[in-house]
Amino acid sequence: MTVAGLAEVKKALTEAEGDNDRAKELLRERGLAIAAKRSDRETSNGCVLVKNEGGFAAMIALKCETDFVANGADFIALTKSILDAAVAAKCKTLDEVKELTIAGQTAQEAVTQRSGITGEKMELDGYLFLEGENIEIYDHMGKHMLCTMVQLNKDEKEIGHKLAMQVAAMKPVALDAASIDPKILDEEYKTAVEKSKLEQVQKFVDMKLKKAGINPAHVDSEDHIESNTAKGWITKEQADEARKIIAEAKAEGEAQLKMPMIEGIARGRVEKFKKESCLVDQEFQFGDGDKMTVSAWLKQQDKELNIVAFRRFTLVAE
Repeated sequence: MTVAGLAEVKKALTEAEGDNDRAKELLRERGLAIAAKRSDRETSNGCVLVKNEGGFAAMIALKCETDFVANGADFIALTKSILDAAVAAKCKTLDEVKELTIAGQTAQEAVTQRSGITGEKMELDGYLFLEGENIEIYDHMGKHMLCTMVQLNKDEKEIGHKLAMQVAAMKPVALDAASIDPKILDEEYKTAVEKSKLEQVQKFVDMKLKKAGINPAHVDSEDHIESNTAKGWITKEQADEARKIIAEAKAEGEAQLKMPMIEGIARGRVEKFKKESCLVDQEFQFGDGDKMTVSAWLKQQDKELNIVAFRRFTLVAE
C-alpha cells in the first residue's frame, strides 16, 4: 500500500499496535523526517517528462540525488502520474502541481514519501506549459533528461518535431531578439566588457614578453612558470624577468585601455550572442545541407508559418 520497505512496515505496524491507518501515518512522517535530513543535499539527477493532451502541453522534472534512483521504474512512474494529473488539471504553476491529489495524497506528499523509501532527497522542479493548438513535444533520445515543446501557428507536425529537436540541440534562450529578457542582455554586455578588457591587456602583456624574448605560453600562469623553470625551458632569470614584465605590463595596459573600443567589441559580442541564442536567428541544424537560419528555413517551408512559442528544460549540465 505504501511501497515502503518490509522492515519499515513491520516497525510502523508494531509501533501502531496493528492500526493500519496509524502505521501509514508513521511511515509518512518518517518520510518527512528523512527528507528534512537530506534537505541540504544536491539533486543533480532525476526524470524530466513531457505530455501534450487536449490542447495543453506540460513538462515537469522530479529531481533526485543519483541516476540509480532516477532510472528506477517506480520513480519514473511517480513523475508520470504527477504530470498526467497536471495536464488533466491544466496547472499553470508548480505550486498548483504540488497540491494535486495523487492516490489519496498531494503530489508533494507523494514525493516526500518516495524520498523516505529511497533515502534520497527529491524535489519537484522545472514545471513549464504551453496551451493551444499545434504543439509538438520531444523527449531527447527518450532518456527523460531533456524535453522540449514547440508551438506553431499551423498544424505541421514534422516541421514542429524538427524545431523541437533544434531547441533541444541549440539551447535558445528566447524566440527572437525582442523577447530576450533585458537583464540577460545587461549581464551579457557586462561580461563582454570585462572579457574584452582582459583580452586587450593580455595582448599588451604578450607583446612586452615577446620583445624580451620570452614565450608568453611558458609564463601564462605561476604554475607554468615554476614547472617550465624546473623543466629547463626557461631560466630562473627569465622567470623573474617574466614576473616583473607581467606585473608592469598589466598596470600599463589597464591604464591605456580605450573604453570606446572596448564597448564596441562588447556590443559586437552581444549581437553574436543574440544570433546564437534566439531561436529564429540560429542556424537550422536539421535541413537538407544548406546553411540558413531557422526563420529562413521556415519561410522556405511555408511563408505564413511561424513559431508561436517554445519551452525547454534539462537536467544535463550545459
